[in-house]
Amino acid sequence: MTPITEVEGRRLALSNLDKVLYPATGTTKGEVLHYYAVTAADALLAHLYNRPVSFLRYPDGPDGQRFFTKNPPPGTPSWVRIAEVPRHTAQQSRQVVVQDLASLMWAANLVVEFHTPQWQADAPGVADRMVFDLDPGAPATVVECCRVALWLRERLAADGLSAYGKTSGSKGLHLLVPLEPAPADRVSAYAKRLAVEAEQDLPDLVVHRMTRALRPGKVFVDFSQNAAAKTTATAYTLRAEAEPTASAPVTWAEIEDCRTPAELVFLAADMTGRLERYGDLLGPLTDPDRARPLPATP
Repeated sequence: MTPITEVEGRRLALSNLDKVLYPATGTTKGEVLHYYAVTAADALLAHLYNRPVSFLRYPDGPDGQRFFTKNPPPGTPSWVRIAEVPRHTAQQSRQVVVQDLASLMWAANLVVEFHTPQWQADAPGVADRMVFDLDPGAPATVVECCRVALWLRERLAADGLSAYGKTSGSKGLHLLVPLEPAPADRVSAYAKRLAVEAEQDLPDLVVHRMTRALRPGKVFVDFSQNAAAKTTATAYTLRAEAEPTASAPVTWAEIEDCRTPAELVFLAADMTGRLERYGDLLGPLTDPDRARPLPATP
């Protein structure tokens, strides 16, 4: 029988709690739900708030089928918030907005990665943050990503902007920047300019184009996730990797001191201690007083 749980007055059916989702660690679905309910909920909900969510679903674990969906899944409860989201066509589409613990647990029960855009549901296409996705091409690793992150931090600071880092939960690193609201195309243009500058300044380390042939041994500075239609893995989401890795906020000291990839791999089990020690390192992204204007693009 599927157990029924009450979360903030909402009745939820949580299924297959003993199912092993991550064979490498023996992590069960019940343990994944515990992570979202107890460990990550407060911090994760702050970063999901008022943002349309795209789901990467992996109901049979990382080795099973994966599929990306933006539309509300069949059976979405009536109490889950749904936002109208513009598309490139004249039509509107609908996406889930995870606003509360009950909605979070309903979504987590589907076994998903959470991905969100850089804008909020009531201001589509107007970004309040900027992201750089630093993606290493083998044999480069997150160690090289950290070197690029340090360059970007200084370059952003020269324009009056502050950057905050998190692991992608896969092999790379994300830098996020709180902004005063600005059109996504302006944010994308500025981010591209910095990616090009990084390649010019660090030609043996950085590439700003997605072309696979250019990327071995270098870090691809992906600025494209600032486009209004794109999304990025949300902080604290678990990823569909071999182990239950989290997209974990990290300190600049950790980025500066990183010498091996293992130093920036954090599993679900690591996150309680990190949150107790650091709190939400990405808290400035949700504080309007920390936002700064986007510099003009020549």
